[in-house]
Amino acid sequence: MHKLPEKTVNTSPSKYPDFASFYPFYLGEHCNPVCRTLHFIGTSLSLGCLLQVFLTGSLLWLLAGLLIGYFCAWVGHFVFEKNKPASFKQPIYSFMGDWLMWFQLLTRQIPFNPRPSSFN
Repeated sequence: MHKLPEKTVNTSPSKYPDFASFYPFYLGEHCNPVCRTLHFIGTSLSLGCLLQVFLTGSLLWLLAGLLIGYFCAWVGHFVFEKNKPASFKQPIYSFMGDWLMWFQLLTRQIPFNPRPSSFN
């Protein structure tokens, strides 16, 4: 009798010992191109709000940045990706993942549409 191979992908975001092992899971939770685009837009707007904090001195921009960023991300997850954001179980790694994914999308290290044939 053949033994089934052990599961190699950890599907629980709370089981990752470090960010390097968490990030592949994070990217897997962002396969829908609309979700990735909403994350990129939300993170970009958050960066603009952070700039406004420095330009105006008003911390309300910091709150606005957090609200805008998470709103865009959560719409992407709940409406398009149909999953629960990893930020609920791994808030620090998820926050780091948002920024790394934003940078990698900006510099075209990863595509906005990771599975083009799936959405035709």
